[in-house]
Amino acid sequence: MKTYEIMYIIRTTIAEDEVKKVAKSFEKVLTDNGAKITDVTEMGQRELAYEIKDYKSGFYYVITINANDDKAINEFDRLARNSKDVIRHLITKKED
Repeated sequence: MKTYEIMYIIRTTIAEDEVKKVAKSFEKVLTDNGAKITDVTEMGQRELAYEIKDYKSGFYYVITINANDDKAINEFDRLARNSKDVIRHLITKKED
């Protein structure tokens, strides 16, 4: 089983309850595709080091998952790239 860490930033121009809905929907994408979420860290709103798509801050989330294959990671990556709410994401494989 592989362990991955996903960090993503949600735009700040939506309501805070909508931010939580976006985060839950991405968690559901992972679990629906066979991944087991081991940790979710909501880091809150933070300033970006540089502007991304005219945003100066964003809501940061870090999720640690275990997965047998890349299906969940690939689906998360596809949806995050196409989402208007996620301004940046990074997926890293953790070494055991």
